[in-house]
Amino acid sequence: MELWRMAFVCCVFCHCFSHTEAIVTLRGNETIPALILFGDSIMDTGTNNDLITAFKCNFPPYGRDFHGAQPTGRFSNGKVPSDLVAAYTSSSLQPDDLLKGINFASGGTGYDPFTARLASVRPLSEQLEQFKEYIGKLKENFGEEKTNFILSKSLVLVVSSSNDIANTYFASGIRKLDHDVPRYTDMLVQLASSFVKELYSLGVKRIGVFGAPPLGCLPFMRTLFGGVERECTEEINMASKLFNSKLSAELHNLNQNWPQAKIVYIQIYDPLLNIIQNPIKYGLEVVDRGCCGTGSVEAGILCNPLDLQTCTDDSKYVFWDSYHPTEKTYQILVAEILNKYINSFF
Repeated sequence: MELWRMAFVCCVFCHCFSHTEAIVTLRGNETIPALILFGDSIMDTGTNNDLITAFKCNFPPYGRDFHGAQPTGRFSNGKVPSDLVAAYTSSSLQPDDLLKGINFASGGTGYDPFTARLASVRPLSEQLEQFKEYIGKLKENFGEEKTNFILSKSLVLVVSSSNDIANTYFASGIRKLDHDVPRYTDMLVQLASSFVKELYSLGVKRIGVFGAPPLGCLPFMRTLFGGVERECTEEINMASKLFNSKLSAELHNLNQNWPQAKIVYIQIYDPLLNIIQNPIKYGLEVVDRGCCGTGSVEAGILCNPLDLQTCTDDSKYVFWDSYHPTEKTYQILVAEILNKYINSFF
């Protein structure tokens, strides 16, 4: 996979990196030398392409608004929030590229290990093992001191939980057999906390953890649970909010215990819900279905070149497929959310 200019960071910080010492320089001597990403399809830039899974999208019409209309494995019509970081598994990755950032995200995964097994994708535990290999490569190429600097100063983002709540709990109903929503969200928060603790033990000091979005308003969930009118499903949205409140409290506790670290809860629920409820404010029109196909169930292999119903103007849509936002929606969210939270990491 090519190593592109990191538009994601440009959008947030209005700064393009052109060297390997720091992709962002803020006040004083504060720096963010690299961006390191974990999580699911919101951040995945092609990790799943070589996996035997239905959770992949390296085919049209995905990527139709990307460079050269290339379906790279991004779950959108164009760029996703992590754009554009080279994948760790890239055969073309050069040693200096390691200093700029790395992306381990795999679409379909979650905090719950069963979620990744259900989707046949890379669990967070495997992403963590890849991160340890990455640390080893940093030490091998640049030494212990520079590695410690990169780990302590870089910005690490974790985006997970959506597949756990929407797919593993509600859509499949598997976890419902032995968990109610309070118990399941307790389990997810415990797993999220353990993941953050692992990152901290490896030397990471700046960690942003995203909460769950309003999952009951995803087109796919509207179709399954929203009745004839396909309304947002309050039960699922309440599960997202319950998880978010518990996650926020847990991350606050970790922050209190680690004074040298900055562990930041990033609230995605309200910003996305605001777009869904007030689309015209953002130049959008369609909120209850995706652009691809009928927009009601299509995602992954169901969103494919054979579906002739795909819309011609995705700039009017909040969602690209029945699960993932369009590039335009991502641009709105990235600018709003990370500009709001960046100072929290210093």
